[in-house]
Amino acid sequence: MPDQAAHELREKFHQVRGEVAKAVVGQDAAVTSVLIGLLVRGHVLLEGVPGVAKTLLVRAISASLSLDTSRVQFTPDLMPGDVTGSLVYDSKTGDFSFREGPVFTNLLLADEINRTPPKTQASLLEAMEERQVSVDGISRPLPDPFLVAATQNPVEYEGTYPLPEAQLDRFLLKVHLDLPHRGEEIEVIRRHAAGFNPSDLAGAGVRAVAGAQDVLAARAQVRQVAIAGEVLAYIVDLARATRETPSFQLGVSPRGATALMNAARAWAWLSGRDFITPDDVKALAPACLRHRVSLRPEAAMDGVSIDDVLQSILATVPVPR
Repeated sequence: MPDQAAHELREKFHQVRGEVAKAVVGQDAAVTSVLIGLLVRGHVLLEGVPGVAKTLLVRAISASLSLDTSRVQFTPDLMPGDVTGSLVYDSKTGDFSFREGPVFTNLLLADEINRTPPKTQASLLEAMEERQVSVDGISRPLPDPFLVAATQNPVEYEGTYPLPEAQLDRFLLKVHLDLPHRGEEIEVIRRHAAGFNPSDLAGAGVRAVAGAQDVLAARAQVRQVAIAGEVLAYIVDLARATRETPSFQLGVSPRGATALMNAARAWAWLSGRDFITPDDVKALAPACLRHRVSLRPEAAMDGVSIDDVLQSILATVPVPR
C-alpha cells in the first residue's frame, strides 16, 4: 500500500478516538486497547466499577467503525445457548433450525462476565479462540472482525465466578477503567445537564468514519510492521522474568509473549511507524501481561500488587539500544 494510502487509513483510526470522545469523556487507554484488539484479532477485558461508561465506550467504538454490536448481561442463570445460539424446533416444518445467539456480531460486550458459571464462561472459549460456534456437529463461522469486550467489577466478588487462567489467557489486554478526574467528571455531568442521551449516539454527533474493510486493510498493514531481533529478545526476557520473580507463582507463557509482540505491532502502526521500539513494548506490557500472572499469597499479604511487580521487572530487565 502506498505511503499516502497507509497514512489515510491510519488517520481513520485516529478519527475514531475523536468520535468516541463525543460520547465518552476520558478513557483514551480503553479506546486504544479496543482498537489494538481489532487490529490484531484479540479480545479485551475491561475492569472497572459500575458507571464508568464501559458499555457506552464499546457502543461508541462500534458506531464510529460502522460495526454490528450486541450486549450480553451475564447472570448466574445464563446458559451457554443464550450466548452462542441454539437449535429451535419449527412446528410448521417439523425441523430444527439454528437460531444465532448474540455472539454472532462484530463487537460483543460481555457485561460482568465473572457473574456467570464456568460452563457459560467456557461457551465463549471456542468463539474467542476459533472464531466459530459448533452446534449439533456443524461449525458456524463468526463475522470478521469479531472482538469480545468483557467487563468485570474489581470490587464486588460476592456471587461471582473468577475467570480461570485458560479463559483469561484468551484476552489480549486487560485494561483498568479508573474513575474520572474532577475536571472530566464535571464535563460528564455538564453533558448530561445539556441533554446528552447515552442511548442516542447519533444525537451526540457520533458518526461512522471507517468500516469493517478498513479494519481488515489495517490488519494487513500491522502484519508488515518489522521487529528487530533484539526487540524480540527483549519481549522474551520480560516474559521469562515474570517466571523467575519470587513474587509470582504463575508467570507469562510463550502465548503471552506473542500477544505482547502483536499488541506492540499495532501500537507502533497507530503511532505512524513500521517498526517496533522497546518503548512500544514497555507501553503495552502492563495491559498485556497483568492478567497472565498471579501473585504468591505471601506477596499479596505484604500489600504488593501485580502492577508493582511488573513495573519492577520493566525497570530491571535490560532494554536494547
